[in-house]
Amino acid sequence: MLKTLNSRTAPKRKAPERIIQFGEGNFLRCFVDWIVEKMNDRTDFNSSVVVVQPIERGMVDWLNGQDCMYHVNLQGRASGEVVNSIDRIDCISRALNPYTQFRAFLALAEQPEMRFVISNTTEAGIAFDPQCRLTDQPAASYPGKLTQLLYHRYQTFDGAADKGLIIMPCELIFLNGHHLKDCISKYIELWRDDLGGDYEGFRRWFDECCYVCATLVDRIVPGFPRKEIKEIQQRISYEDNLVVQGEAFHLWVIERAENMTIEQLKAEFPADKAGLNVLIVDSEAPYHERKVTLLNGPHTVLSPVAYLSGIDIVRDAVNDPLIGRFIHRVQFEELMQTLNLPQDELKKFAEDVLERFNNPYVDHQVTSIMLNSLPKYATRDLPGLKTFLSRAGQLPQGLVFGLAAIITYYRGGTRADGAPITPNDSAENMKLVADLWQTGDTATVARGVLAAKEVWGEDLNEIDGLTQLLTSDLQLIQTKGMRAAVEEILK
Repeated sequence: MLKTLNSRTAPKRKAPERIIQFGEGNFLRCFVDWIVEKMNDRTDFNSSVVVVQPIERGMVDWLNGQDCMYHVNLQGRASGEVVNSIDRIDCISRALNPYTQFRAFLALAEQPEMRFVISNTTEAGIAFDPQCRLTDQPAASYPGKLTQLLYHRYQTFDGAADKGLIIMPCELIFLNGHHLKDCISKYIELWRDDLGGDYEGFRRWFDECCYVCATLVDRIVPGFPRKEIKEIQQRISYEDNLVVQGEAFHLWVIERAENMTIEQLKAEFPADKAGLNVLIVDSEAPYHERKVTLLNGPHTVLSPVAYLSGIDIVRDAVNDPLIGRFIHRVQFEELMQTLNLPQDELKKFAEDVLERFNNPYVDHQVTSIMLNSLPKYATRDLPGLKTFLSRAGQLPQGLVFGLAAIITYYRGGTRADGAPITPNDSAENMKLVADLWQTGDTATVARGVLAAKEVWGEDLNEIDGLTQLLTSDLQLIQTKGMRAAVEEILK
């Protein structure tokens, strides 16, 4: 008999409310709240989270229905070992809907222990909406709501310097904290007349006493485990309808705000003492570049190579004796050599990426990665190709071959076993490649794709040797087939 999950049937810790979290979705609950739970377990952080629903309709009622308790199921590989763990999360104290509880929402600013604001309101959430007003209950946009909250805190504590907040957005946009800070500053200007005599003081307090950090977050979170939920509920003995499933790997890179030091932020947010993969750094930029280059970059080129070799799942591609060697070459011998972080850090990250690709619990279809492969190659692989050429004096053969595989995939048709080849990109890109293949000449195809300034922003035929090597790779795939072509380039 399963028990109902709540504070009467399971122990729930009590800790000071020190974190305001905008967002109640799967990612924050599986990532940030899991991290807070571990910090509470392993350090003296002793903090609980108040969840604020960022849009009018959400799931705070579901959370409150379980007294904000739920389980996180992590699956994957870590240090070579298979992981399938379950943790009960109880660090969320309560959840609010500011659209129906606006006064309770503002009252969060009145609590002296409050110190952190964390958010994930989707990539579109960090946006400035000039229609928002200070008097709205609440403002429609997330930055508008946060500005309302900050102003109320400024008023409540009369601009006390130690009552500023540390703000760490987790939205999946580069330099998210910079964009959020800019939006808040715009609201302060927009609401200048409403702020009246408080305008100068509030603006100065926000600039000097609040700390807005850009962050990079990384954990794949599939969400509610529909297929395994009955098995998980039997395992935990609770009827938990908010179980969230994620991969074992986690990484949170937090860029210190410009008005604080790394040491100050580490002292207040001691994730390193909890043994977590949370890095507090001067700049997130090289880590963003590392993720795009060593995770997304290999994904983009391995997918068409694997699929046209008869492989459907990323894990199977990594474990294939031939395609696995191709992936290793692109990742370690080519892309890794284009980055500027210490080699031991890059090697560890690349090895972690391969473990993630090799997750025994996730059947990641390579075709799901190939949406818009040409623009993805432009942002994820082309910068590495150029850097490798400038540093090594030669083109990276694996990356160029990966582009040839993408162009071959865009030809369509069927592969050797009869499985369909169905590329998916913008209509313009699809027509461009289809028309070029109609010529039947691989040199024409190579020149035409490389000349597409609307894809690359430039004519890539001007890169020394690229047209010739791409033509050769296209011809090799056409005459020998994908697997034999991979063997040839790996020689």
